[in-house]
Amino acid sequence: MLKASGGMALATLTSRLLGMVREMVYAWFMGDGWVAWAFQTAFTIPNLFRRLLGEGALTAAFIPIFKEKEKKEGEAEMWRATNAVLSGLVVTASGVIALVMIGVTVALNVHEFPVQVDLMLHLLRAMFPYMLLVCVAAVLIGMLNARGHFFIPALGAVVLNIVMIASVWWFAPKLGLDLPPEARLPKQIFALAIGVLVAGVAQAAFQLPTLLNDGFRYRWVSPWRDETVRRVVRKMIPGAIGVAAFQINVAVIQGMGAWLDTPGHPVIVPFNYAVRLMELPQGIFGISLATFLLTTLSGLAVEKNYGEFRATLRQGMAHLLLVNLLMAVLLVLLAEPIMRLLFERGKFGPDSTARATLALQYLGASLVAYSLVNLVARAFYALGDTRTPMKISIVCLLLNLILSVALVLPFRQAGLGLANTISSAVNLALLLYALRRKLGKLELASLRATLPSLALAAVFAIAVAWWAGKFWEAHLGHATLVLKIGAVFGPGLAASLAYWLVAFAAKVPAAQEITGLVAQKFRR
Repeated sequence: MLKASGGMALATLTSRLLGMVREMVYAWFMGDGWVAWAFQTAFTIPNLFRRLLGEGALTAAFIPIFKEKEKKEGEAEMWRATNAVLSGLVVTASGVIALVMIGVTVALNVHEFPVQVDLMLHLLRAMFPYMLLVCVAAVLIGMLNARGHFFIPALGAVVLNIVMIASVWWFAPKLGLDLPPEARLPKQIFALAIGVLVAGVAQAAFQLPTLLNDGFRYRWVSPWRDETVRRVVRKMIPGAIGVAAFQINVAVIQGMGAWLDTPGHPVIVPFNYAVRLMELPQGIFGISLATFLLTTLSGLAVEKNYGEFRATLRQGMAHLLLVNLLMAVLLVLLAEPIMRLLFERGKFGPDSTARATLALQYLGASLVAYSLVNLVARAFYALGDTRTPMKISIVCLLLNLILSVALVLPFRQAGLGLANTISSAVNLALLLYALRRKLGKLELASLRATLPSLALAAVFAIAVAWWAGKFWEAHLGHATLVLKIGAVFGPGLAASLAYWLVAFAAKVPAAQEITGLVAQKFRR
């Protein structure tokens, strides 16, 4: 498990770091004003359908069936069923794209919108075909993961981020040259939209060589009466409802920017930058581990080996808790120097840093619960149960929306972060309770026994990070790039070392296993 998810984590680390570079470039290019809001909102909507039809509900429903076909009916039937599902996806996604683009065009022609909404709709119309590309890429990646390939599929996001970064540095400067410099941004932002489409093509194409080498050949298979497609649709409906609820929640919060944001005091875009930063540690280890566990647990569920199923899930949770508890501490304690280092340049000034820092300090605490939610949800998907996570997701998303609306006015972006932290903790508690009822028992006693040691390690890390951060700022400051880097990595590395030493000395099994694996690699 550590080797597979570790290899994927290495590729994911590369892609996430490039993703962070992309966000840095975006922040430099468009800051956190109304143009940034228009672009981020327009990009959110195709992602809604991507999660609905691609990497979210469809993948969660399809991968267990894919593994079942492989084990019980052989590769020929597995590939045939795959082609049927892909054919259905292409037809459905193409229909959705046509409807949305026609609807947006009609709306733009019959109504005059405020300038930021008008720009958002034009960007949406330009970017929406990305939904089909990224849906296909997500299914191809899921197939490769199920076949035991983790490193190469994760590198697909590297290609995507390179193309999107190039759209800012190479293509955007070529647009709007006939306009004054201060008026070019709304025109140049369309370079980013075109970059999104090209990136979607590149990411999907990157997966094909490995799949072709594994024996996959796409053939049109009519999806309309195919039994596998019917099974996938039946299983994905509950997950799709949960994903739709999540994306509606995101869209509503994103839409708040149209009336919450005031000149010089944006709320939603600073919060979005905090979300992107939190997704870095979440993606590096959390998503890597969850992706590995979905295929592994699906195989154990088919074999009805529930003892090994519980043990594998427990180990995954232990390793994720160990790593992301430290990451959460660092995100909260070092939020300001991290934001300053990554984003403060160009149109993203010190005021933007202060706004995004506030959001990250309240959002970073949700990292542990949010990561474990993704992991535990995979256990339900592996058991063929997409309905239970859907019900819990809807309840928690409703809670998050209520809390967001209630807290955003008095606390601005900090209120959005706090709402996410509370709702993710409730989500985890409900999922664990439901899974225990489903499996009869979870056998988490050994994991619970490590919690006092991890809490002690976290306290040491907090103390070291706080003291080292204060010392650096008081004696060295952050006037140069080197000092900004030191203000993050000096306290961060010191706190990480203290955390790991305490966890290792307390004989936390996950710490000993990861340390042993790393030491083995170095010896080799």
